[in-house]
Amino acid sequence: MRNIAITQEILLLISELDEFKGTWKALNTLAPDRLAALRKIATIESIGSSTRIEGARLSDREVKDLIANLGQQSLISRDEQEVAGYAEVMDLVFSSWESIPFTENYIKQIHTILLKYSSKDERHRGEYKKFPNNVQAFDVDGKSLGVVFETASPFDTPQQMSEIVTWTAEQFVSREIHLLLAIGVFVVAFLAIHPFQDGNGRLSRILTVLLLLKAGYAYVPYSSLESIIEENKDRYYLALRKTQGTLNQDEPDWEPWLLFFLRALQRQKVRLQTKLESERIMASTLPTLSVRILELAKEHGRVTTQGIEKATGESRSTIKARLKQLTEDRLLVRYGKGRSTWYGLS
Repeated sequence: MRNIAITQEILLLISELDEFKGTWKALNTLAPDRLAALRKIATIESIGSSTRIEGARLSDREVKDLIANLGQQSLISRDEQEVAGYAEVMDLVFSSWESIPFTENYIKQIHTILLKYSSKDERHRGEYKKFPNNVQAFDVDGKSLGVVFETASPFDTPQQMSEIVTWTAEQFVSREIHLLLAIGVFVVAFLAIHPFQDGNGRLSRILTVLLLLKAGYAYVPYSSLESIIEENKDRYYLALRKTQGTLNQDEPDWEPWLLFFLRALQRQKVRLQTKLESERIMASTLPTLSVRILELAKEHGRVTTQGIEKATGESRSTIKARLKQLTEDRLLVRYGKGRSTWYGLS
């Protein structure tokens, strides 16, 4: 795992990410409520994207509505159960990442929470696999097209997991290689092992976020890495397979996966920079209430006069004036008439 060829592109990507990491505190000048809104939006995107990568069908809007009503409704479908588990784990990671040790036991605990709401997975939550789970391809009707990748056997899984988790934890102490490379190596090795019977893809992305936070990339919760992966799903799997196919060689080819991983992190960073710049422009040129209305529109997908009044406490006449100006400035689009009127982002 130590023989990683550092190409010029890999070096430049790491430097760019580290520069943003170092300046995040200086860039982070938005009000706490604005940052909280950015994080909420990114979290919903992450939950939706990561579960859809594995076959779920809930849209971000449906994910948002489901999370808002957790505890008040039964989770009937598997998609709903997966979203609920993912949301609970993300909340845990964001709130407690500093106190979560990177050990096999804690990885198993996170897996248990991830599959907490799925009765189908009750028997194997938090336990390494007892049956082979090679990665297969399926046609549109769900019929298997054959094995795409052979994962570690149930017998070999405990030893291989012990090795990769111990090695990764040691890198956070020794800094023998750059931590972004260490995280990338862990992810591709973890997915090659596929240690649990189910939930490995979702768990790998949660552990990626956990490790990035532990490595000091504090901006990660404010921009969804999972949505970047979903948008580049074919490249994601191709990069994984190219590197995983060489892991048993004396000198594995880490470059395909590490380049994809670092480029995805770069896109995540650029997307956050764009959001921050947009927020600053709005904050400096628009009245406070107008900025709040746009934020509500981003968060909920649509806004109404009544909803804005409830959220802000402002008078209806002031709200209507701001909505009129935002519509004229083409920042909002008006839909419907009379009491059915609502507004969405243009």
